[in-house]
Amino acid sequence: MELFDTATVLTRVLTSGVVMSIEKSDRELPGLERLLTKRTGRARAALFNSRTGALHGALAGQGLGHGDTVSVPHTDRESLAFLAWLGLTTETTDPGGTPAYDYVELTQENADRLPELAARATAPVLVVDLTGLGFGPAAAVLTDSADVWARAERLKIFGAYDLRTMWTQEEADADLVPGVQFNYRLSPLVAACARMALTHAVRPAATSGAHS
Repeated sequence: MELFDTATVLTRVLTSGVVMSIEKSDRELPGLERLLTKRTGRARAALFNSRTGALHGALAGQGLGHGDTVSVPHTDRESLAFLAWLGLTTETTDPGGTPAYDYVELTQENADRLPELAARATAPVLVVDLTGLGFGPAAAVLTDSADVWARAERLKIFGAYDLRTMWTQEEADADLVPGVQFNYRLSPLVAACARMALTHAVRPAATSGAHS
């Protein structure tokens, strides 16, 4: 993304006065969620401020946690170490098997291919790592399951469910409350820049015609 575009987006967010995800009037996080669901064909999106946070959300959303063994796609050593810290035993997905989640890592070079990459996914949950777009750690959990989405969101401090109840102090879904919540919420500033980068990600036109 051009520096002018980045400056425009940052100015818009900063002048709005909404720079934290706990603000009711924030529009950047919902905007990125809508774009990701549209590009991936998934019904729901939960945003996280790191790849590992999204992996945690993807598994916790399916009720997987300490003591469970999960099949995962090939991933980096840091992510495997984090999953081990959560108490999960991991095994690499066998050829032809279905992992607990699919994983797509976006960069400025392949961002235009998100629909294509998402279409290849077979797992019930898709993790999209947005960090490679260049605006800071960011990731999303995409799913068609309302239950998976709700549990993933509830894992975050000041996620969607906290924003509904923090003003009234009334817990609407007590069964969803996890034993521990994590500061996984994504900044509207990063969300706005990631959304702009994805919006501008257009596949270069194919060259055609004879050369003279």
